Amino acid sequence: MKHLRWLAVLPPAGMLLGPYLLNRVEPLVLGMPLLLAWLVGCTVATSAVMALIYLTDPANRDAGEEP
Repeated sequence: MKHLRWLAVLPPAGMLLGPYLLNRVEPLVLGMPLLLAWLVGCTVATSAVMALIYLTDPANRDAGEEP
């Protein structure tokens, strides 16, 4: 489980490194410049990774049971 939390580093790293590698207008992705599409993808990936970490966290498995 602790190793899965390291996935949370990937989307912010993509947001920080993306402008250095993808700073160009062409190609267009869904009508957006490449860098903007990359940042939107990183934002969506952040939500997906946080949901995955939440669902696999053992502390959240007993949340439905009341004492």
